[in-house]
Amino acid sequence: MSNTNAVNTTIYKYHPDQDGFYGPFGGAYIPEMLHANVAELQEVYLSIIQEPGFKQEFDELLRDYVGRPSPLYLAKKLSAKYNANIYLKREDLNHTGAHKINNTIGQILLAKRLKKKRIIAETGAGQHGVATATVCALMGLECFVYMGAVDIERQAPNVARMKMLGATVIPAVSGSKTLKDATNEAIRDWINNAENTHYIIGSAIGPHPYPDMVTRFQSVISEEIKWQLQQKTGKDHPDYLVACVGGGSNAAGAFYHYLHDDRVQLILAEAAGLGIDSGESAATSILGTEGIIHGCMTLLMQTDDGQIVEPYSLSAGLDYPGIGPMHAHLITSKRAKVHAATDDEAMQAVIELSKEEGIIPALETAHALAILDRLDLSKEDNVVVCLSGRGDKDLNTFITYLEERNGK
Repeated sequence: MSNTNAVNTTIYKYHPDQDGFYGPFGGAYIPEMLHANVAELQEVYLSIIQEPGFKQEFDELLRDYVGRPSPLYLAKKLSAKYNANIYLKREDLNHTGAHKINNTIGQILLAKRLKKKRIIAETGAGQHGVATATVCALMGLECFVYMGAVDIERQAPNVARMKMLGATVIPAVSGSKTLKDATNEAIRDWINNAENTHYIIGSAIGPHPYPDMVTRFQSVISEEIKWQLQQKTGKDHPDYLVACVGGGSNAAGAFYHYLHDDRVQLILAEAAGLGIDSGESAATSILGTEGIIHGCMTLLMQTDDGQIVEPYSLSAGLDYPGIGPMHAHLITSKRAKVHAATDDEAMQAVIELSKEEGIIPALETAHALAILDRLDLSKEDNVVVCLSGRGDKDLNTFITYLEERNGK
């Protein structure tokens, strides 16, 4: 990819407007009983997070508690395979093992300033639940995490971690018993306990201001990529920036400082499940149409009469029928390209990174690694992959997959 194009700051607009819309996507579609809580957040979130005292406390916790900056690692064997310079942004090395802690640190500080005493969250793969339970333990706040019953089974290590941290894990037993249903239950809780409860949403989705708020807290990822690449390559931008996407918080943070930089190709990797056209998929941006889910307008897998189509992915964190509104806008405006990786392709990427680089990635992250062979790369290209989480939580899934593949 050529590096001669100038940075373009006028053609694209990928930050939300005052009503939380990214082009046609976003907004706040909420029940009346949540209006006061959401309106309060809309009115104060920017002023609070821009306060010098807030920024200082946030930065200190990211440095001293989370362990930032996370390394930017040149994966030499992957680079040789794909004939390009493949850098991994090592969010898996954060405290709790994923990027999710960046957002929960920010939101728990916000909740304290709003004088909320009770925290709720939803989780799919469990990483956001663990990160929320962690910051609640740190700050001494009550924590309730909603998680689909199916995900509780397939993410047992993270369930145990949440409980060790003092959180109450509440199973969602409706629908597909996965992330969508956990989010539904968390929203019901918030309606019933609006006055004393803050809902820490883990993805760049939900009613405004959540997509923007989560993205801002995660933007530390791209902030670090800029100076780390400058040190390593003499350029502060990659040619390609790749991230997996469900709701999309890791992608939002990795993309943030490059949204208006035409020199950078933004690449999203979705979960194709058993195949895009198999009926067992979570390739939302490819299969979805405009619709409302969990408080925002976005791309959504749905029937002609607006009923949600149940998604499927072996990856609990990508098993979601929608996508963040910023990503929907990036895709439909063609600022970002999207590819979908199947379960098998993601598992092969897990095996490859584990054996070639000694890094076991989360199954979500593996979808980003699985689509590298679809990019038109040259040996001069610098590619950054957001390695959003580590694979400890997925070991049972990996072992089962390998045993089945080997006929055991």
